[in-house]
Amino acid sequence: MDNRERATCESVIRDTGIKASDTVLDFGCGAGNYTIPAAKQVGHHGTIYAVDSNASKLKELSERATREHLADVIKPCHTNGELNLDLPSASIDVVLLYDIFWYFRLGDRQLGVLLREVRRLLKADGLLSVFPEHIDVSALQREVEDAGFQLQRHRICEVFHDDNIESGEILTFTKASP
Repeated sequence: MDNRERATCESVIRDTGIKASDTVLDFGCGAGNYTIPAAKQVGHHGTIYAVDSNASKLKELSERATREHLADVIKPCHTNGELNLDLPSASIDVVLLYDIFWYFRLGDRQLGVLLREVRRLLKADGLLSVFPEHIDVSALQREVEDAGFQLQRHRICEVFHDDNIESGEILTFTKASP
């Protein structure tokens, strides 16, 4: 990853609302293109749960975290596809769902399970940040809102995706009042 690509990921993360000392869940983190900037944003008093089903990507992320002195912040979590995470309810400040929608299709039961789990994990004032590639953005927004979230912000910005910088959309949601 070159400096411009790194700066693009850092810019996306800065605009998510992640603060120092936050606890963040990066679901489908891959090799950590957004996990590393999130770890820098939360600092050494924060925590990033980096969840992925690809063990080799998590190993690559762990190596990057060590090189960047962030191993104490990033907690890699291997999943075999299970969506019920072993974390306490209302323990997460920000959830990142970036470029995972080629796994979770609209109307698929698994997407509903994932959104319910995200809602369980988020604190009352928590944020859900979504980078919706490979999916109809308006339909996804409706599905997320139907799962108990309210759109806070929709922005178009440069993102790092598939080893390229391109224009993308970032949707930020809050938990809707019960």
